[in-house]
Amino acid sequence: MNVLVIATHADDEVLGCGGVMARHADMGDRVHVAVVTRGDPEVFPPAYVEQIFSELRSAHQLLGGAGLHFLDFPSPRLDTVPRYALADALRKLIFELQAQVVYAPYQGDLHGDHQAVYQAALVASRPINGCPVRRLLCYETLSETDWASPFGNSTFTPTVFVDISDYLERKLQAMQCYRTQLKAPPHSRSLQSLEALARLRGGTVRMAAAEAFMLVREIICPVHIRATRSRTSATLIKS
Repeated sequence: MNVLVIATHADDEVLGCGGVMARHADMGDRVHVAVVTRGDPEVFPPAYVEQIFSELRSAHQLLGGAGLHFLDFPSPRLDTVPRYALADALRKLIFELQAQVVYAPYQGDLHGDHQAVYQAALVASRPINGCPVRRLLCYETLSETDWASPFGNSTFTPTVFVDISDYLERKLQAMQCYRTQLKAPPHSRSLQSLEALARLRGGTVRMAAAEAFMLVREIICPVHIRATRSRTSATLIKS
């Protein structure tokens, strides 16, 4: 299975679904990360940006990722980018990778770049013209999702919980690769906060640790149902 994690900024992928990435990889899935933005040189020194991308590569390798894809839109200036250009770039990558599962940032995040990428991901994943996406989920990003407005539909309400008990340590190790982004506790982007969130999400569903997501869309094709029934029937016959 081909999996695409859409990260607005480098480190979002680890914060939001580092455990799930490692789990997918161990299951034999091909996990790709699309880094949507590159720091605008007027805001971030180029050497600093390259350091972050070096950290990204180390974290990606640790999690067993299959590929990194850089879209290089300016950060923090996605408000200057036409929305269609952002959506077209993501859609092109989705088709190129034949991504069946997509993880995207949450629409209620505080950062405007995250909001723009969420909207673009929805457009790029529309179930038309042979789009391969069968499951679209949103992840939570500490220091963005947790600081969002508490009103309206901005509050993150998880509906899918994935057991990462066996992968939490690797997620924390991957986050340690991001020396430029990691903060000291009690900042929400600290290792302690990251572990605390995983323990909390896990405790919600009687697991030692979990990552939580909001399911946007899941498409279950009839052919898959028939195949599942056939396998089940065969198993029963053998029994």
